Amino acid sequence: MEGLKVSEASLIVYIHPSKSNQVSKAVLRELSTMLFTYDEIFDGVVLAYDVYSFDKCAKILPGVYPYFGVNLKLNLLLFSPKPDMLLEGKVVKLTHESIHVVVLGFASAIITEKDIRAEFVYKMKHGQEVYASNSHKRHVIKVGTTIQFLVKSFDEEMLHVYGSLVPENTGSIHWLDKNSEVVSHSNRSIKKRDSEGQPLMSDKDALDGEPSTGDTAQKLKKSKKQKVKQES
Repeated sequence: MEGLKVSEASLIVYIHPSKSNQVSKAVLRELSTMLFTYDEIFDGVVLAYDVYSFDKCAKILPGVYPYFGVNLKLNLLLFSPKPDMLLEGKVVKLTHESIHVVVLGFASAIITEKDIRAEFVYKMKHGQEVYASNSHKRHVIKVGTTIQFLVKSFDEEMLHVYGSLVPENTGSIHWLDKNSEVVSHSNRSIKKRDSEGQPLMSDKDALDGEPSTGDTAQKLKKSKKQKVKQES
């Protein structure tokens, strides 16, 4: 899954003097307050940390309560989804208008009707709400299904992802893993249709008077024929 990264960080943790006899615990307690919150400096939600350097020489700050700062070096595991990244999550709710997903057990995601591709149709199957594919009968999304979806945007304050199931490489992870060849073939077909639909000469070329690929090929053939006649 995309959207996860590891970042190295150097931090100073300020500890109250009353915790001077339990510095390690106090530091870990302060670091734990960063978990599952979005940090603008690191541009991501802190999921975990690993302290690999702990400076034993603390700097005492002047004041009524002389806090002391402890220098740390650590690795941070961050959740930082960006547009067009692919995420995975478990479906927790289905409605006729949307699919609701939980990512990594803490972030919520929603995929609205306009962002669900046309092949998926909402229906009741065996008394259960599902989104079933008209193209592949075994491709079904229901509550409990782990899906792969595209990120449209991410609300850092609410930890909420807005997603899409429009691309062909999105949908049920179980079905995608078993039918990767079908998905890749579909993507190749779409690219082929797009390339075949391109004109030989663009509007700009027409205005500039530049020859198209077809015109160039014909001129090359004519020049070759004239050369053969001259040699003969």
